[in-house]
Amino acid sequence: MELPFYISFRKFEKDYYDNLEKWFEHYDNASEIDFLKNQAELYRRYLCYNFSENKLQTDAVIKVKNCFFPYFDNFGISFCVDYENGKQTKALKPGINNISEWKTITMMEYAQHVLDKINAYFQKKGLDKSKENVQDYINHYEIITAKEQTGYCLNYDEHQKTIPFLKAFLPCYGCTVDISLYRNFHFSVVKIADFIDQKLKAVHAFENSTFSTLKSEAKIKLHMKNHSFLTICN
Repeated sequence: MELPFYISFRKFEKDYYDNLEKWFEHYDNASEIDFLKNQAELYRRYLCYNFSENKLQTDAVIKVKNCFFPYFDNFGISFCVDYENGKQTKALKPGINNISEWKTITMMEYAQHVLDKINAYFQKKGLDKSKENVQDYINHYEIITAKEQTGYCLNYDEHQKTIPFLKAFLPCYGCTVDISLYRNFHFSVVKIADFIDQKLKAVHAFENSTFSTLKSEAKIKLHMKNHSFLTICN
């Protein structure tokens, strides 16, 4: 069962028990804990743990590869150089100065970029934008993996993780995302996570909460960072 992704906390709260009932109908042997764990997983990637305030905060960003092909016209380059751990893994032809760097952008920027790619595809194929539903092309392989002369090069596997958000956020028709809708999501996602966490606490499963998970992950990252710093100093 595909759980709906919510941009609005009020809508999420209103539909909670209806979705829970559908969950039980779909999974005979499932529990509310299973339902809550799946709900938490949907929103966790858009949150982080704030050490100073000991609470969750919105972190709706994604890393994308920003590619530049300054010699595109001369060499016909239409690919991105592969990087792994910050190192180039694909050799370039001699004399070609290719630039590629990782960039962190907001999910609103990512959604707008996907929308731009979809509308560019409509134009390229001569499709009527007023009749083609954007939602039908959110996960179109040719569109998502298309390489331009410059700009963001999207990873198709990573893109899969953004599909629930894009389905909820992108318009069915048009060329521009709704900023007010994104602003609502930015403030709602923490409330949604807190709501789910309180439900998990009530059924004695708080160890599966977003707060507990992200706090543990943040502590591990901090420990590794401090350990690396001490190693360099020594």
